[in-house]
Amino acid sequence: MTESYVKKLSTILLDAVTDKDPLVQEQVCSALCALGDSQPEEALRAWEEYLRQHGKLAHPYRTMILRAMEVVVSNHISELDKDMARAIILLASSEMTKAKELVYDWQQAASNVLVAVGKRFIGRVMEEMLSKFQPGILPHCFVVQTLANLSVSNVFGMVPFLTSILNTMLPMLGMAKHDTMRVVFCCALQHFSESTLEYLANLDQAPDPTVRKDAFATDIFSAYHILFHNWLQSREAKLRLAVVEALGPMSHLLPSEKLEEQLPKLLPGVLALYRKHAETFHVSKSLGQILEAAVSVGSRTLEVQLDSLLAALHAQVCVPVESSSPVVMNNQKEVLRCFTVLACCLPDRLLSFLLPKLDASNERTRVGTLQVLRHIINSAAAQMEVKKPFILSSLRLPLLDTNSKVKRAVVQVISAMAHHGYLEQPGGEAMIEYIVQQCALSPETERPGPDSEDPTANSVRAISISTLYLVSTTVDRMSDVLWPYLLEFLTPLRFTGALTPLCKSLVHLAQKRQEVGADALLIQYDDSKASPRTADRLGHCRQPSECFHHLFPGTLPSPYAITTRLLAVSSNPYLGDGRGVASLRLLSVLHRDIHPLLGQRWATTIPLLLDYLDEYTEESLSQKEWEEKLLMFLRDTLTVVSDNTWTCQLSLEMCKQLPCYSETPREKNFLYKCIGTTLGATLRKEVVREHLQELLETARYQEEAEREGLAHCFGICAISHLDDTLAQLEDFVKSDVFRKSVGIFNIFKDRSENEVDKVKSALILCYGHVAAQAPRELVLAKVESDILRNVFQCFHTKDPALKLCLVQTVCMASQAICSSAQARSFHFSQKAELVAQMMEFIRAEPPDSLRTPIRKKAMLACTYLVSLEPALEEQTQADVIHGCLHSIMAVVPVPEGEDGHQESLYLDTMHALEDLLTSLLRRNMTPQGLQIMVEHLSPWIKSPRGHERTRALGLSACLLRFFLEHLHISALVPFHNLGLLVGLFSPRCADLWSATRQEAVSCVYSLLYLQLGYEGFSRDYRDDVAERLLTLKDGLMHPDPAILLHTCHSIAQIIGKRLPPDQLISLLLTMFEGLGDPDKNCSRAATVMINSLLKERGNMLLEKVPEIVSVLRSKLQETREEYILQAAQHSVYLLASQHRTAVVSSLLGSPLPFDSHTCTLWRALAVEPSLTTQVLGLLLEKMSRDVPFKESRAFLLSCSPDRVATLLPLAATCALREVTSAPASGSAVLELYPQLFVALLLRISCTVGVQLPRNLQAKEKRSAGSALAPRNLEPCSSAVDALQTMLLRGGNEDVVQRMEREGAWELLRTSAGHEEGVARLASAMAKFAGPRLPLVMKELVNSQSSVYEIQRVTSTAFLAELLNSNVVNDLMLLESLLDNLAARQKDTCASVRRLVLRGLANIASSSPDKVRAHGPQLLTAMIGGLDDGDDRHSLVALEAMVGLARLLDLVEPRDLRPVLLHVAIRIRPFFDSEKMEFRSASIRLFGYLNKACHGDCEDVFLEQVVGGLAPLLLHLRDPQAPVAGACRFALRMCGPNLECEELAAAFQKHLQEGWSLHFGEFLNTTCKHLMHHFPDLLGRLVSTSLFYFKSSWEDIRAAAPMLTGFLVLHVEPEHRLQVDLEQLTAALQLLLKDPAPAVRMKAAETLGRLVKFA
Repeated sequence: MTESYVKKLSTILLDAVTDKDPLVQEQVCSALCALGDSQPEEALRAWEEYLRQHGKLAHPYRTMILRAMEVVVSNHISELDKDMARAIILLASSEMTKAKELVYDWQQAASNVLVAVGKRFIGRVMEEMLSKFQPGILPHCFVVQTLANLSVSNVFGMVPFLTSILNTMLPMLGMAKHDTMRVVFCCALQHFSESTLEYLANLDQAPDPTVRKDAFATDIFSAYHILFHNWLQSREAKLRLAVVEALGPMSHLLPSEKLEEQLPKLLPGVLALYRKHAETFHVSKSLGQILEAAVSVGSRTLEVQLDSLLAALHAQVCVPVESSSPVVMNNQKEVLRCFTVLACCLPDRLLSFLLPKLDASNERTRVGTLQVLRHIINSAAAQMEVKKPFILSSLRLPLLDTNSKVKRAVVQVISAMAHHGYLEQPGGEAMIEYIVQQCALSPETERPGPDSEDPTANSVRAISISTLYLVSTTVDRMSDVLWPYLLEFLTPLRFTGALTPLCKSLVHLAQKRQEVGADALLIQYDDSKASPRTADRLGHCRQPSECFHHLFPGTLPSPYAITTRLLAVSSNPYLGDGRGVASLRLLSVLHRDIHPLLGQRWATTIPLLLDYLDEYTEESLSQKEWEEKLLMFLRDTLTVVSDNTWTCQLSLEMCKQLPCYSETPREKNFLYKCIGTTLGATLRKEVVREHLQELLETARYQEEAEREGLAHCFGICAISHLDDTLAQLEDFVKSDVFRKSVGIFNIFKDRSENEVDKVKSALILCYGHVAAQAPRELVLAKVESDILRNVFQCFHTKDPALKLCLVQTVCMASQAICSSAQARSFHFSQKAELVAQMMEFIRAEPPDSLRTPIRKKAMLACTYLVSLEPALEEQTQADVIHGCLHSIMAVVPVPEGEDGHQESLYLDTMHALEDLLTSLLRRNMTPQGLQIMVEHLSPWIKSPRGHERTRALGLSACLLRFFLEHLHISALVPFHNLGLLVGLFSPRCADLWSATRQEAVSCVYSLLYLQLGYEGFSRDYRDDVAERLLTLKDGLMHPDPAILLHTCHSIAQIIGKRLPPDQLISLLLTMFEGLGDPDKNCSRAATVMINSLLKERGNMLLEKVPEIVSVLRSKLQETREEYILQAAQHSVYLLASQHRTAVVSSLLGSPLPFDSHTCTLWRALAVEPSLTTQVLGLLLEKMSRDVPFKESRAFLLSCSPDRVATLLPLAATCALREVTSAPASGSAVLELYPQLFVALLLRISCTVGVQLPRNLQAKEKRSAGSALAPRNLEPCSSAVDALQTMLLRGGNEDVVQRMEREGAWELLRTSAGHEEGVARLASAMAKFAGPRLPLVMKELVNSQSSVYEIQRVTSTAFLAELLNSNVVNDLMLLESLLDNLAARQKDTCASVRRLVLRGLANIASSSPDKVRAHGPQLLTAMIGGLDDGDDRHSLVALEAMVGLARLLDLVEPRDLRPVLLHVAIRIRPFFDSEKMEFRSASIRLFGYLNKACHGDCEDVFLEQVVGGLAPLLLHLRDPQAPVAGACRFALRMCGPNLECEELAAAFQKHLQEGWSLHFGEFLNTTCKHLMHHFPDLLGRLVSTSLFYFKSSWEDIRAAAPMLTGFLVLHVEPEHRLQVDLEQLTAALQLLLKDPAPAVRMKAAETLGRLVKFA
């Protein structure tokens, strides 16, 4: 029995191997392996028999079976008996050799089986193999391949056979004519040789320790002879590679004399393969083995062959390496290994070959040679020790190569040299200098090509920086070599790019030396002359700018040079990978060598500078602040040193280094500042004069940055040496140098003017900075005589740069005067002339654009000048104001984000203009003076261009604030122009531009406080009314016109409360003029403010009413704007008060859709509450008087009539919507709330799907996009809109918003969603409008007898949903609602009956405590629904199942027990319904049934639980998520009833809602517990799962065999009688033909497990 069943299972699975799906094939093989693991002997026997009996089975399928056999044999080799092993050997041998031609996968699989068996039964396998390996007969190639693989897998078992195998094989070599066979023989010889070498290397573990290499030497040599002399000459590349792979390990087994004899032929033969093969890894590997063999026997042939060897190997190493090609990389490694072998035995010859190659100009040659050199420096260090000088000298030419790849290779070689002591030799300094040169490369200049290995990580600069730092920090022997030598590279300009890595390395080296000698100087200066080495190095610097020649005795830079250099480059701290931090740290370390007194102070100040840099980034750092901190650091350093000689030397060094920074303007500018600071600290005046003269003579005046730097230098120097500085400037102006420059320039007239202007610009700037920086008490005496005297000579110029310098200088000089303590008493005689000149500069600028800061600087200068004595004339002041406003107000604004610099320039210029205007106003602080300013700004305030208005209002607000802050009232006088000013500014509170609105409020605010000031209130008085203006500013941020106008109304109220009566008419007249403002917002604001003022203060305007009315009528005649015309529309409600019926009838007769004027008139009827109530009552009567629709057939053959709306109810509905939309209708809506709500809800229900009459359809389409029909006329939509409006007006905004959020209004409009929409409306009403429900419910109950079925459905849906809310208890509506719904159970409409059940079930949510009292009634209704036979679609039954699920937890157990079984039986057919809703509801109800009887489960119900277990487990794989979720719940509820704690725990653990489920793991656990506790259920569960083998859902069909498989896996074999194995096997066999691959996979998996029943 056992054997036959295993065989049967094997046969079924083996037949399934031919499946077309690869995944199914893989699963079948896994099942076979599982079968084999369980019953290895029987399974292997069955497979062996199957393969023998199915000789025509295609080889791909035979291959899969053989692979399964290999797995089982490998896993159970110890369990195989000899007979089984022999059968397998014979089968595999037969399969392997059956086909004479090569079928690789099949024969390889068979060979692998033999190798697997051979791990234990090597003798039997060898017996079979040798039977097919007979002398004189060429064997099958896989026989040889198998022998080769056996020698690898079982070395100790195979090597003893090798002698006989080689004896048999050698004659066969000559018989092999096909290349494929020859390749196999080569592979075998390679593996045999490798196995032999491994055996000989481990003789202590070998079974036969007497084996010697000599035993194989003869045979190997014979084979070698054939391979080398015959086969290596083949044209087949694959064969040649196989031969050379074999020759490598074979060479170690050749007799020494034979190897020596063959080397002259062998080496050239192998080298020749380099020319024949693109991929040369195997050639190089074999060559390395041959070379090692030759060296091991002390061969002398290598010397003879060395040249050709080196040439070939060198050619290989020069092949460019692609990092993505592992074959090429491996070849490089093998070639370098060959070089290592040669370097160890013939170092001299190798170097004599390699070093001349470095002189070659070819990139590949040089790079390859350098790679070899680096390798042998590392791998043959002992042999290269005495060759160091030669190797160093050979790098002379590569050091000059500019190729980036060569540079990288050179750097790598130098790195290797550093680790092995090369750089300590003579010539090592050149290597270090080379590394530093590469560190100095600019990152921008290194642009690697696309063939670069890694352009970022392997760039020359990055490698060099890394190498320098590593050598400095990790190679101890390099410390004395690098220090202090690296200091020599700090100052030469060409090493600037390397400063950061240089400083880092020097810091590390210095710190190491400090650890050794804490008090010693780090730099020991030598008085001897510069060494030839250094002199030669510096000889490359041919230009003065290339290098600093200011070195101390010897070659090291002086402390002054180091300080100057590091301080200058620190001014640009983030450049060059953060050289500022590195430079400052090096300064800190070298403090004792810079000056002995600096240690303590720098220990405090430098860390502060470093911390400051850490807080910022390159983008956020303020360059000005950083430079000021460095200058403060320099001043502090000079103070601490307090040595005039040291300071003079430092200033001299700074001046000498200055020309070297021409390419870095920022650093040069900063160095100028450093020079000024240092000269300021110098006590020797002759030194100061000398250096200042030198700076003036050598400055490059064409560069703007240089002019700025020179001026800064003079300004800083003037702080301590004002007289000397001015004297030196005066001398330079008079000197021959200046006149000579002008004379030379006259040769080229055009050029000379430009050049002279640049010199003048610099001198003018110098004067300005001197005036700004010098002590104030000294400046006043010299400003006109010594400073401005030379400035006046240059005003007549057209050069923009010179103009800017002149303006800046005047500005700085004026500011210096104003900031002086004697400014008030200073009479500036040249003031008017300077102001006129500044205005000339301003007027010369283009009015529509802002490109230079000339305007800004000129306005600032005028600002300072205006405040000085004598005062300007009135006309001059007016010209200044007019000119400045025209120069800046019209400038076109830059789009945001486009040009940050221009935006900043504009803001600065505007601030300068504000300062100028306030300075002028300060001279005339009267209402008249303020009026003059506003008159200048008035055209800009009314400009049609928004940006001009914004600027004008901003300036006005600024002036008013200034006027208010500086207001001084000596007597109570009227502010006579208040009304005019308020009328000008207040309408701007609604300007289109938000900024303008804000500024307008600020203006009004200031004006009101000015009025209070003139009324006698103190400056610190705060008026509550005026302060409200500030709170209104937020309302002006919104662009919404309604919010703006509301805010303007509030502003007008505030103005009205604080405006004097005599100013009111002037204010109104000014605002009436504002009605025609082109900005509609401002015009609207004027209307709002006028109305507000008339309401608040109209009682005071009796005499002025005719004038006001006249002006108003004229304005209405001038405009047709709707918002202006609406002021007269107050009449209709008066008419309706007297004739409401006629008015309503007339308006209803208006054409539909209502136009905007009609809608306005409807809304006007809501002004007075009592009138509104009467109008709404009339409209309700009109809406219900006529039928809602009429039926008509559009076509004679149409299946159902169309419903067309009747006009009168439609018009009444639209009118209701308009009336209730008026805010004043609120009280009327509340009074008629129930009637309105029910009427509109039923109107909605009976208009769903109702169409407009044809004439209105056409009209609706024509006006859909126009303003004539802003409302939707579609019948249902109009009713929905009316209900929304009514609810909003009735105070139920929450209901409307909730419906909007949930999309319920749209649901109400559609037939499919109407019920759901009604339910959501009822829910919202219950939550937010509970007190209104009793009357609403009363109205709805009256509609039960409606002839319209849809109205009955709507009312039932609403009432049913009310039962879902607790509000029915609060309002004591429960009993009446239950009675009402119960009465509808027999309604002819199935939808009504269904909704009745839903409502009854809703009691579980609203009144769970009342369910027990009504339990029998509720259960009877639900079971009646389950048995409803009039519902063809079973929707009533579905509702009953859902309702029962909600009620079961709440009813009395005694009421439930009689119906429990009936319900379980009734719902069971729905488990497998085609409709998802039925499956989900029935399964979830089944779970609740289980939950209801926890701990009290009758046996008869337990049967239902057991019967449902398999369906529930399988439906976990239901394609619909709700069904799967219901199964999770039901299984969790079933668990306790099964009385198995482990199973219940598993259900709880795996089936939680929302958790992901690993179905296979869960099913495995479940089946394990089921079969452990309920093994008797096996047959029943398997039988149920068989039913689902035919399920229409693929996932369930796949889950069914899965369930069966896990049950079988975990049940004890003795229970197999419960299962009809024949039926089960047949069913699974049928599933193996299922169209779904997943099903076939699971079937195969289960078949593999059935072996348990064998």
